Amino acid sequence: MPEKILDHRKLYRLPWTLPDNAISWLEPTAMCNLACDGCYRKNTKNSHKTLEQVKHELDVFQKNRNSDCISIAGGDPLLHPQIVDIVADIKSRGLKPILNTNGAALNPAFLNELKKAGVFGFTFHVDSKQGRGGEWKGKNEIELNKLRYHYARMLADAGGIACSFNSTVYDDTIQYAPAMIEWAQKNINIVNTMVFICFRYVVPSMPFDWYSGGQKVDWQTITYHSDKDRKVDILSTDVLKVVKEKFPDFIPAAYLNGTEKVDSFKWLLTERVGTKNKLYGYLGPKFLELVMTAHHFFNGTYLSYASPKTSRMGISAMLLLFPFDKGLRKAAANMLKNPFRLFKKAYFQTIMFIQPVDFMEDGRQSMCDGCPDITVWNDELVWSCRLEEQKQFGTFLRSVQKD
Repeated sequence: MPEKILDHRKLYRLPWTLPDNAISWLEPTAMCNLACDGCYRKNTKNSHKTLEQVKHELDVFQKNRNSDCISIAGGDPLLHPQIVDIVADIKSRGLKPILNTNGAALNPAFLNELKKAGVFGFTFHVDSKQGRGGEWKGKNEIELNKLRYHYARMLADAGGIACSFNSTVYDDTIQYAPAMIEWAQKNINIVNTMVFICFRYVVPSMPFDWYSGGQKVDWQTITYHSDKDRKVDILSTDVLKVVKEKFPDFIPAAYLNGTEKVDSFKWLLTERVGTKNKLYGYLGPKFLELVMTAHHFFNGTYLSYASPKTSRMGISAMLLLFPFDKGLRKAAANMLKNPFRLFKKAYFQTIMFIQPVDFMEDGRQSMCDGCPDITVWNDELVWSCRLEEQKQFGTFLRSVQKD
């Protein structure tokens, strides 16, 4: 499916900007217990920031950026010796602490500590190219649904904690996206969000030279590079095409565009409502606009993650808000074909496709306009996915078309 198959003007452009955004990205450590193919962060031992450094970065966020939640990432943040204190500090600031983790260090006792500290939710990165060992070694994306369920069930048993999953999409794993989305619907009562992130790396066939300021750099010194050519231009609409082949009614409602390409879909968001056994429908742009506007009006921030309690309000939303959104009306009509469904809980669930940096023919790099994953470096707000460039070269690299 070519990217133009979606008309960006008919979707809701998420209102997130650099100073007013739903999410901010905190990295208290660069240390990780896995080595994921495609990771954009250099795995560094003994890289834990002090609690004082973390608090300072949170101060920088709150001085410069209006946010609903703090995504705590890394590395794997569960390895930080003071992660419970970090979660508690974020909670005390009136922000939602969301832990982005591979989950390997999590157990029920640890989860209970984090819940007491105020953790709002988890985003578990689970995919087949993480180098997991034991029973998960060599498993494909479908087989890994068993591991995803393990984490979702752990959170559900603890109660009141939002559960999300993300995975990187490669040329040889994009085929599994429909089955993963189907699994998510069958577990819609305990899985709130599924995110698919298109693979990006620097590879030999790229027709660019790379510069740090005016100094040319060897592309093989860039942290996220591969010495072999790989497909690194998968689009969010490529994932959408594969999904729609199995689920023709699957339809996104909102997006973020690129900094250099206004009609690209860097974040492509689909919201659906239903039960484990029956999907009632997909919500439209007006529903997302209403949610974002109302949340900002009453809370002063754009909504990031909804609580499990809010996600269970599908019936109420369909009955009360159907006049405002065509998708809600269709879902409500579908639900009311069987009046007994009124007595069953219906859940919201978000499916997201993320398309990282795109390279224009002339070398310009199109980033996510209004990027939620902005982090702090030297007291400045920078793209987290390219932080290694700042660490290594002191600036973001420029790609320039070769002569």
